[in-house]
Amino acid sequence: MATRKPPAAAWKPGQSGNPKGRPPGVGEVAKLRAAIAGNVPAILESLTTAALAGDVQAARLLLERALPPIKPVEATQALSLPDGTLTEQGRAVLASVAAGELAPGQGAALLGAIGTLARVAEIDELARRIEVLEEKNAKP
Repeated sequence: MATRKPPAAAWKPGQSGNPKGRPPGVGEVAKLRAAIAGNVPAILESLTTAALAGDVQAARLLLERALPPIKPVEATQALSLPDGTLTEQGRAVLASVAAGELAPGQGAALLGAIGTLARVAEIDELARRIEVLEEKNAKP
């Protein structure tokens, strides 16, 4: 099967196939937006009046558009970890979660941080060992 060559008048990258096509802003959506835009002040005034009169939906619509949603934040919790190994620290976190002293989400975050710390400590240990080996095997 032979491959087809593009015609000589093929479009170049970034070139429109219809350069004299419909100009921007004349489609149905643009017309609808233009019609609404003229009435926005009156719409906002009527929504505000309805919200102040007790219309919960109007109040919700205004507040959702005017204020960003508030993200939930967990309360901080003081926790003292033992000075021992990372394994002992992980067990202390699990014990605090089991005892209800620490939220499960906070416990998971702390265990993740301990795991990351373990990987960093492992890399440091490997780098130290490589340096010792290089010093031993260095040629004078």
